[in-house]
Amino acid sequence: MRPIISKMDFSHSSLFGYIEDLQELTIIERPVRRSLKTPEEIERLTVDEELSDIERAVYLLSSGQDIQGTSVVANLPVLMRQNPAETLRRVLPKIREVLHVAGVEMQLTAAVSFLTVLQEESVSIHTYSHSFLHIILQNLEHRDAGVSNAWLETLLAVIEALPKETVRHEILNPLVSKAQLSQTLQSRLVSCKIMGKVANKFEAHIVKREVLPLVKSLCQDVEYEVRACMCRQLEHVARGIGTELTKTVVLPELVELARDEGSSVRLAAFETLVNLLDMFDADDRSQTVLPLVKSFCEKSFKTDESILVSLSFHLGKLCNGLYGIFTPEQHLRFLEFYKKLSTLGLQQENGHNDNQLHLQTLEQEKKYISVRKNCAYNFPAMIVFVDPKNFHLELYSIFFCLCHDPEVPVRYTMAISFFEVAKLLNSDVYTIHKELVTLLQDESLEVLDALVGHLPEILELMTNRRENNGSESKLLSIPDLIPALTTAEQRAATSLKWRTHEKLLQKYACLPHIISSDQIYYRFLHRMLTIILTNNVLPVQKAAARTLCVYLRYNRKQEQRHEVIQKLIEQLGQGKSYWNRLRFLDTCEFIMELFSKSFFCKYFFLPVLELTHDPVANVRMKLCCLLPKVKSTLKIPTDKHLLQQLELCIRKLLCQEKDKDVLTIVKRTVLELDRMEISVDAEQLEKEKQKNEGRSTNINDKMFEKKRRDSKTSSVLAKSMNLSISGSSSGTSAGKEEKKSKLVRSQSFSTQVLHPKYNNIDKCPSKSSATGYTSSVPGMGKSCMLSFSDDSFRTHAAGNSGNAAFPSSSSRNLFNSADQKSSGNKESQTRKMSIKNRKSNS
Repeated sequence: MRPIISKMDFSHSSLFGYIEDLQELTIIERPVRRSLKTPEEIERLTVDEELSDIERAVYLLSSGQDIQGTSVVANLPVLMRQNPAETLRRVLPKIREVLHVAGVEMQLTAAVSFLTVLQEESVSIHTYSHSFLHIILQNLEHRDAGVSNAWLETLLAVIEALPKETVRHEILNPLVSKAQLSQTLQSRLVSCKIMGKVANKFEAHIVKREVLPLVKSLCQDVEYEVRACMCRQLEHVARGIGTELTKTVVLPELVELARDEGSSVRLAAFETLVNLLDMFDADDRSQTVLPLVKSFCEKSFKTDESILVSLSFHLGKLCNGLYGIFTPEQHLRFLEFYKKLSTLGLQQENGHNDNQLHLQTLEQEKKYISVRKNCAYNFPAMIVFVDPKNFHLELYSIFFCLCHDPEVPVRYTMAISFFEVAKLLNSDVYTIHKELVTLLQDESLEVLDALVGHLPEILELMTNRRENNGSESKLLSIPDLIPALTTAEQRAATSLKWRTHEKLLQKYACLPHIISSDQIYYRFLHRMLTIILTNNVLPVQKAAARTLCVYLRYNRKQEQRHEVIQKLIEQLGQGKSYWNRLRFLDTCEFIMELFSKSFFCKYFFLPVLELTHDPVANVRMKLCCLLPKVKSTLKIPTDKHLLQQLELCIRKLLCQEKDKDVLTIVKRTVLELDRMEISVDAEQLEKEKQKNEGRSTNINDKMFEKKRRDSKTSSVLAKSMNLSISGSSSGTSAGKEEKKSKLVRSQSFSTQVLHPKYNNIDKCPSKSSATGYTSSVPGMGKSCMLSFSDDSFRTHAAGNSGNAAFPSSSSRNLFNSADQKSSGNKESQTRKMSIKNRKSNS
């Protein structure tokens, strides 16, 4: 290949150079083309589609290629679920034959498939042990270590499910021969692990008789790998045989293995001793375990650095397990040993031992970092060891060094354990507030992420401590907290780790319980609004929106509240970007969650409904999905006008929406809204009822008084008319007839007035009677017409409450019209008679 040219050169010579490069590339591609499948190979890979799953599996295992056989083995759990009988009868024997010559990939796949069949319980455990167990045992001693371990893991899982007799005959009895020195190393290692599993399966006397002899034999094996492996299984054996046999059998073996020439064996013995501390009594701890531990600690710095990492990891458990038997001198010695481990490898960086600088290998550096990390992990246990009251005197300097360690893994571990340290210190938690600020300002976001996980609990512990001490200022003991919190948020915001930023914003919701409302308003609240408006990550925006709502919830100053609400509506709800309007709907959802229903209805209900006219379909779609929650905030009758606005907006959406997706959601939302029941404000509803009852009572009183006045006026007019008519000596019979006709007409008018069909004067059905009456007696006709008009209006007003009070029927209407006609005829006849009588008298 030619060297890379820094600038594009289109000269004649350079062009030929590029062509040669392209030719070389084509030469490289030729082997790739040759590696494609030939038609003959494709023909061999082709299978008849009409074959059933079982037949296809048998065919592929018999004459297919390795990759096809591996596919069948991977599909074994599916075949067992579909047709277990045929799979066991036809497919499993083929798999057993193929596994003898199968490659590593098929072996690993078979081990996983066999374990899956066991876990899914596709067959009974008896059938499984009869069909699958022998295949597992045959492949345990595979020449590949990875394959052997895969089959061993499957076998250990099977042992837990198998009955005792099956384990005893099929597994334990063959172990006697497999654990002999004449067997391969792999066979003996497998036997060690099976011993640890079998020891918990049987009773103590069976383990003592059949298992312990094999355990002792393997602990004395000539290969250090076997001794180390069996030493790690002694913990499981001890749990199975109990305290007495552990003291007499297991502990002597551990003491001997702790002095083994192999470092891995000594390390395994040390870790097993630490894990079995609770099974040893005080005498065993003081006379046997403690001398061994002291020997390990002394040798770890001098001759056996291989145990240093494990010793630092188990030191906390070891110190607390042996706490009761330590003398004051031994207690101080172990504490100093821990302090030495906590600063291991830092002497040169701190400026110490400048004259004795040694070139440390990379491996040593990694080891020292692991040791200090383990010391950070064990720091809470060491606080218990020295007593929290002595923390400042004994451990604060180490705590300071670990929090300022130059390596990120060490500081990360301290950040994780910071909450446990704060809980243990209790009232003395103020002594570590500077380290809290330091870790918040750490340059590594991993450290910040680890600390923020329990930040609300840590700050709450410090707040409770201040309250117990009667401190007035909320920030008296943490003066640099607010700058540290703002710095941490800004660093997370400028990084690419948005999950850390989201987590940080979520945890900052605890600040109203820690600092004052004004400090939150000026240092954090506006920052949350800025994040909502400018950040591009949706989870971060939602976290900021919810935290902002929490801040608003605990802000008691109305001016600040109104300012924030106005900004939310103007900058989000009415923002130019549809993305901001979507975030406004998210914020409203958080407000409905955190605030009262009346608060939402007062400030955000109508701004939300305004988004039904939004030009962007996504906004309208999100709004429609939110409408059921919006409706749930309403109370009747207080929010009756808001309910009307909501129904109006839904009607507009149904009628005017053109987007198909939005319209689909609108229709679905309408059905959901119809099924919803609006909460009723019982107290307000009762007030409304009382108010309506008082109003109707006043109306009824006025109607009754007006009717009474009208009836008096008609009776006076009728009386004067009767007197004038009865004054003539010749009109006695005619006057009686006229009186009778007036009575009938009056009844006819009253019927018309009461019937709701005649609420309007223009719809009067009897023009002739009214005309005749007016032409006969003009003054009376006018008064009667006015009375009719007033009654009709009252009837219409009363009709709003329901027409049930004014029953109507067609027969009554016909009867009334007939009465009106007859009364009109009689009236005209009576008037003619009265005129004739007057003329005769004159």
